[in-house]
Amino acid sequence: MTVTPQLVKELRDRTQAGMMDCKKALEATDCDMEKAVIWLREKGMAKSLKKASRTAAEGLCNFVVKGNTVLTYEVNCETDFAAKNTKFLDLVAKIGEILIDANFSNDEEALAVESNGKALSQIILEDSAVIGEKVSLRRVQKITKEDAQTFGCYKHMGGRIVSVVILDNADETVAKDVAMHIAANNPQYTSRDQISAEVVAKETQIILTETLNENAKSEKPKPEAIIESKIVPGRVDKHFKEICLVDQPFVKNPEETVSVFLSHTKSSVASFKRLEVGEGIEKQVVDFAAEVAAQAGLSK
Repeated sequence: MTVTPQLVKELRDRTQAGMMDCKKALEATDCDMEKAVIWLREKGMAKSLKKASRTAAEGLCNFVVKGNTVLTYEVNCETDFAAKNTKFLDLVAKIGEILIDANFSNDEEALAVESNGKALSQIILEDSAVIGEKVSLRRVQKITKEDAQTFGCYKHMGGRIVSVVILDNADETVAKDVAMHIAANNPQYTSRDQISAEVVAKETQIILTETLNENAKSEKPKPEAIIESKIVPGRVDKHFKEICLVDQPFVKNPEETVSVFLSHTKSSVASFKRLEVGEGIEKQVVDFAAEVAAQAGLSK
């Protein structure tokens, strides 16, 4: 597979590594993006790793609460301009009203839900024509809690990010604070015990390789036994603390972790959900200068 400028840019956006380093990584891995990320990490070139899902798309995420149920969903459109349009905002709200009481188990079933004799997919299609852009619905899910549990829901930037958390033994203020933290810090797990042995082994190997590469370049290399027994375990522990909710510094008071914050009220996290607009969608990048030149029969 050929290394293209688009692939190099995507890898650079994900890792913040240099352009030439990204090109080398892609060449070394036959343009396999995930392997290229690992290649850069092992060589210590990935400065700020971003999730593969953090690709560009427009639209809004939303939540609707009714009793012990929260509906979360994402509505996508083609431009940020449309996402701010009143008609689009009305459609986002309408979708929530239709689905909060409906029975469905996936996105496809949600689109088949009827309202006033029309399937939701048809309603979205008709509104898309009015809005003037393609509109799509995805990642629809209902989250339920027990009577004794508490929902915390938070919406950032009008719906660019939505987070929902279920807490045991907590009031709504504490729950909303934790939901705000989740929106800001994007944890991947609640706690370390949720991480599979396979994931731990994979990350440990990546960090070991990266550390050995660093050590080989050091003016005063450390014994490999020290690296494997002390340095690598410490780095692995730090890595997982950064992505586990209860171990992260609490957003409203970084002096304590989320676990410590919850301990003040003897609360605990049952589960959480976070949506961010565009996760998992690759948005087509249009070179307008080249497009205009092509239409005019000119070369760029």
